[in-house]
Amino acid sequence: MKAITILQPWATLIALGEKHYETRSWSTKHRGQIAIHAGKKIDKEACEVPEIKAALARHGYTADNLPTGAVVAIAELNECFKVMRDVLGGVVILQADTRATHFTTLDKEFSFGWYDSGRYAFQMDDIQKLDEPIPAKGQLGIWNWKCAGSEAT
Repeated sequence: MKAITILQPWATLIALGEKHYETRSWSTKHRGQIAIHAGKKIDKEACEVPEIKAALARHGYTADNLPTGAVVAIAELNECFKVMRDVLGGVVILQADTRATHFTTLDKEFSFGWYDSGRYAFQMDDIQKLDEPIPAKGQLGIWNWKCAGSEAT
């Protein structure tokens, strides 16, 4: 199964269904199931951003109890959008070959990503948080994860 390593708190925000777009400086052609791997690093400053802190608190998390170095969820990566910003209007436009979507800088999702023009937003749907994190060593980019007892790679 393909996987992506994401720093904390963002990996947990995806696992909890609070965050549906992962922003990156690069695009991907991968579509389909993807394991959400929480990296070993926790951005404690980000955990204090009011929107992030509130989202984590709704589920009983703080910077001190986030899982690290483990797969925390499985999701469907359904689209890779190119980000375009209308700075004056406060609108973020996500554009793909077949469709587009948008939201304003006031939306919760905006607080959970880096939406500068030219970046990419990976749309995560059908997110399934694992009951228990599965320890794994992360990697850069999209990588192959082989879960013990799984035939998928």
